[in-house]
Amino acid sequence: MNTTLELAEDLSLTRVGFGALQLAGPMAWGPARDHDKAVAVLHEVVKLGITHIDTSDYYGPHTVNHLIRETLHPYPANLRIVTKVGARRGPDKSWPAAVSRDELTAAVHDNLEHLGLSTLDLVNLRITDTTAAADVVEPFTVLAELQEQGLIRHLGLSNISVEQLAAARGIAPVRSVQNFFNLAVRKDDALVDLCAEEGIAFVPFWPLGGFRPLQSDALQEVADELGHSPLQVAQAWLLQRSPTILLIPGTQSVEHLRENVAAADITLPAEAVAKLNAVGSTEARMPWEH
Repeated sequence: MNTTLELAEDLSLTRVGFGALQLAGPMAWGPARDHDKAVAVLHEVVKLGITHIDTSDYYGPHTVNHLIRETLHPYPANLRIVTKVGARRGPDKSWPAAVSRDELTAAVHDNLEHLGLSTLDLVNLRITDTTAAADVVEPFTVLAELQEQGLIRHLGLSNISVEQLAAARGIAPVRSVQNFFNLAVRKDDALVDLCAEEGIAFVPFWPLGGFRPLQSDALQEVADELGHSPLQVAQAWLLQRSPTILLIPGTQSVEHLRENVAAADITLPAEAVAKLNAVGSTEARMPWEH
């Protein structure tokens, strides 16, 4: 059962959501590879009862939000669209930081316009290449001001440190944290636990990113023993790791979307959890560093 996590009275998200990045073209650039398949996936998201879509106006850029609006607007009453700001796309398809007051304000308005919304449910501030607490203060303050203006309901953070989370919480409530974390890359174990204690959603990305061959072999062995795919087992492990972990796997396939949601029905036995726990590393390795 794809249960929900209630983060606020008006913010209830299914624990297995949907990450929309893959609905853009290669390298998250340009329109969907297959428009009709992308539309079918979004319709299936709603049909499966998913209430959590994660997107950003810099996916495409703009094309994913346009597709979501084209397909699902007017949105179901229980659907929450989570967006991300703090970066932009360069003409070389790069992802440079964009955290000035003007850039953040423009990004919020762009998300509103392209999604066809008057208020964004949850906006995550993406931080790039810094763990210093001071670096989150000014941009998060800008988003808090936009929240006070009624343009944003709730705020979150992405790619941040424990110190940055503390600094942001001194400015406004933080509902979610999106960081690179999975059973192989465990440098944020303490942050996962802190979020659980404080009732903050922890949303890990790249559930199979940063794996070494031996780690992948261990995951495959457990998956074979249980009769599930490695991705399903990796997601099930995350769901069991913390009660406030939310997943946002992305796909361009209705079949794969259903498989991802089915991970919520998997309960890993203790011996499988122990075997998977043993492969973890506190070393941060991004997927392209294989």
